Amino acid sequence: MSERRACRIIGADCKSMCYRSTPENDAALREKLRELVNQRCRFGYRRLHILLRREGVMVNR
Repeated sequence: MSERRACRIIGADCKSMCYRSTPENDAALREKLRELVNQRCRFGYRRLHILLRREGVMVNR
């Protein structure tokens, strides 16, 4: 049975079956985040995200 036909039978998109994720090298982002956490240990992830965005680092949305 072909992949296309099997996907059609189960109702899945064929493109999702062929998707291969690519790992990102975010070592610089992790280092910057650790610096911010060490400076402001009481801040949560939302506030840290705002601080990163102010510095020009765009993560997710």
